[in-house]
Amino acid sequence: MTVGDSSNESSASKPYSISPELSGAKLLVADDDRITRDMLASILSDCGFTVETVNDGQAAVDRVGRGGIDLVLLDIMMPRLTGLEACRLLKGMTSDGFLPVLLVTVKTDTASRVEGLKIGADDYVSKPFEQEELIARVEAMLRIKQLHDHVVEAKARLARLSVHDELTGLYNYRYLHTRLAEEFKRAERYHEPLACVVADIDRLDVMNQAGGRELGDQVIRAVADVIKTTVREVDVVARFGGEEFLVALPSTHFAGSVTVAERIWREVESLTFASGGKAIRTTLSLGVALFPSRDVRTKDALLKAADTALHQAKRDGGNRVCVFQQQGYLYTPVTGGDTAPPHRPESK
Repeated sequence: MTVGDSSNESSASKPYSISPELSGAKLLVADDDRITRDMLASILSDCGFTVETVNDGQAAVDRVGRGGIDLVLLDIMMPRLTGLEACRLLKGMTSDGFLPVLLVTVKTDTASRVEGLKIGADDYVSKPFEQEELIARVEAMLRIKQLHDHVVEAKARLARLSVHDELTGLYNYRYLHTRLAEEFKRAERYHEPLACVVADIDRLDVMNQAGGRELGDQVIRAVADVIKTTVREVDVVARFGGEEFLVALPSTHFAGSVTVAERIWREVESLTFASGGKAIRTTLSLGVALFPSRDVRTKDALLKAADTALHQAKRDGGNRVCVFQQQGYLYTPVTGGDTAPPHRPESK
């Protein structure tokens, strides 16, 4: 059927089936001629598209600005803002994504079509136009948009994975060293303290044996969530290894770092997990180190000190906080009561 040609208006419309994945795509038709506008909306709606209509270019720009539009058909000649002006604005607004724009022109208006393509229009249809050609062009543009969106989503996912751990959503090992280096330089420059907490899930292998890898992953995610919700937004939380986590605490002194470590320890101790009809609990061992201190003058020394404190906590049975301070303090929180006083181990 030729739309806009009075000699064919009485012809029966041919049913046209679009691809199922494109059904429901939201289209915007901008045309100041009500008859043409309604005809386009009817044709496209009958194919399964969701269609909105406006009567000028400015209204089209305003509607696209509110989001949710997948494709725009613009008449060239409209009041307030022409189709060409609207196309230029739309392409500027959607530079980070892909919004197909089709210009609707008369067949003899070659100059407008050329200018429109130069400023970024993706295709055009000429009046009077064939219904099947119109739908085919719309489908083609929507397929290109679909492919473009898939590429953008894949790139975004790869970008997230490059700095985030997939299981927990925390920062990963690679990002950790970059960010920790930045925080350490800032602490040095402004003479501010920087605390580092390394946490390790006690007996995770027992969890894996009791409930399989699924339970182990559940425990890791739960501990990660506890740590994220326990610290400040400025703090850096990363998954440091299979069952290890690291928290960098900028502008945090000794007392503050111990308070954070104990809070994490207590929150994790309160977690319970179901396996085989039994409730299973988990605990953490934590090592804390602080910059500046006598034995911590570099980023690597800070990490080593925290790791040394963690290993001390594990050697002494786990489920405790060990604070590295010069020769080392062993600090063991007490469940449901006051914390035990720090105990300095004998020098070796």
